[in-house]
Amino acid sequence: MAIDLDVRSEPPGHEPPPGVFVPATFTDEQLAELNAEFDDRDATEIVAWAAHSFGPLLSLAASMTDAVLIDLAVQVAPAIEVVFIDTGYHFPETLETVEAVRRRYGLNLRIMTVAPHDEELWKVDPENCCSAVKVGQLDRALAGKAAWMSGLRRDEAPQRAGSPIVARDVRGLIKVNPLANWTTEQVDAYLVEHDVPVNPLIAQGYPSIGCMPCTQPVAEGADPRSGRWAGRDKSECGLHLD
Repeated sequence: MAIDLDVRSEPPGHEPPPGVFVPATFTDEQLAELNAEFDDRDATEIVAWAAHSFGPLLSLAASMTDAVLIDLAVQVAPAIEVVFIDTGYHFPETLETVEAVRRRYGLNLRIMTVAPHDEELWKVDPENCCSAVKVGQLDRALAGKAAWMSGLRRDEAPQRAGSPIVARDVRGLIKVNPLANWTTEQVDAYLVEHDVPVNPLIAQGYPSIGCMPCTQPVAEGADPRSGRWAGRDKSECGLHLD
């Protein structure tokens, strides 16, 4: 299937009212075909397809480990909504990166703030903390949306090796991972070539950065995500369940 930017054509007599954006719709079969084709496409083309297909009903969820996907996205969709979930447990460096990225790109930034709890959830209910703090806030951010993008990559962890570039998520929304087939080397090269903001914790041995209580530095050459929830039978927070 060729990438078709004219996907919102309506049959005669069914045109939307002026000013009303109608997002593209895709069958699961069409998504599978697009996913196969996107493996050979440039990430910027994939972002452009998503921006054209879903317009203002598209969000970009950012962890602020680096701003590679944001850098790519604002080139083709400067007004794209970028969502950051402030769990209340982030490293100061991560919050500083949020502000640096916001200033650099003049982002349409939406920060989802978690209300304070009487007790710190990561202490009293560590297994369900992510569901309550992260997934719940992402659900709120994506209410009324048609699609969202993330910077998830296949080489980040074995359990992500089969991640699609485009698919339908558990909410029924279209999820787009434009960088899914990028390698760490490609990311590093892009960061240098385009002078993209990076969370300073990366240089301190944190290749995968989450909430401060549940993230540890890792030894050089170790699994990048081994510092997340170390000592627990947990490898994902739930944001990327398809």
